[in-house]
Amino acid sequence: MVKKTEANYCLKKNNTFGINVKCNTLLRVNSENDIFQVLNSNNFNKDDFLILGGGSNILFTKNFDGSIIKNEIKGIEIIQECEEYISVKVGAGENWHDLVLWSVKKNLSGIENLALIPGNVGAAPIQNIGAYGAEVKDVIVKVCAISIKDITLKQYLNKHCNFEYRDSIFKHQLKNKVIITHVIFQLSKKPNLNTTYNGIIEEIEKQNVEITTKSIFNAVIKIRSEKLPDPKVIGNCGSFFKNPIISLKKFESIEKKFPEIINYKTKDGKIKIAAAWMIESCGWKGYRSGDAGVHSNQSLVLVNYGRSTGNEILELSKEIIKSVKQKFDITLIPEVNII
Repeated sequence: MVKKTEANYCLKKNNTFGINVKCNTLLRVNSENDIFQVLNSNNFNKDDFLILGGGSNILFTKNFDGSIIKNEIKGIEIIQECEEYISVKVGAGENWHDLVLWSVKKNLSGIENLALIPGNVGAAPIQNIGAYGAEVKDVIVKVCAISIKDITLKQYLNKHCNFEYRDSIFKHQLKNKVIITHVIFQLSKKPNLNTTYNGIIEEIEKQNVEITTKSIFNAVIKIRSEKLPDPKVIGNCGSFFKNPIISLKKFESIEKKFPEIINYKTKDGKIKIAAAWMIESCGWKGYRSGDAGVHSNQSLVLVNYGRSTGNEILELSKEIIKSVKQKFDITLIPEVNII
């Protein structure tokens, strides 16, 4: 049953930046039927709403005048199994790290490198979350969603999701047009160990243990905990910017001026530049103005030290973008949704 809150609901605890803003109405949905009920309501304005999951990839710069649909659909269900794989259907409102922990406890492989990423399962395909050499697109079979226009259940196979680096069809053609209800993943029963990120091997060697799904999971948690602030302690959304991808020709030109620039080759022959390195090179690491700042351990992370407004963080991000553009002729693009 849909749970409706009172008017002027405070969203501070519903976004990991901890921005103190309000919305007119918050509607908590726990099932597909709840969503159908909301969309069929005469009081629902299809032109003035926002879908909210864990609030870990959003920056509120003002109060939201419309209705917010808080997706709280739960459930982890094994729906198919064979000798090598299992398919698991997961509710969009499940906490992402809890799913990773569940899979590791079941000795299933495929998402252990994505441990400790904040947010809920429903956001995973939208953002095509990735970290430490892995991307969620590699284990997604299907995304289940409800069309807002015709109020029907849709299913999108992996090949229809247009997955790219931190990108998908849900950020473009289907933005604000569907509500994701479940995601179906294919996880491996046999170890499918991804140690392409150098820091993982180094951390496992420090622990003097074998390379397993569990040891990779533990290594990622250790690395992330040392580099990234806990949103429960310091408000943040993790990486604020994408790592830009540029042509080889442009990279060679930049490398002549900055031979130490950190970069990675992509599968299609382009070059991914470490945004954190550029931001740090521009002198932003550890910067603070009032309660808005750049984290001292990871330049990609913008933080709210307590009472910063969304606009203050947004203005800081614009200044960072401007300085990186001036120095490297590369335009940083935010990962977070700015409302």
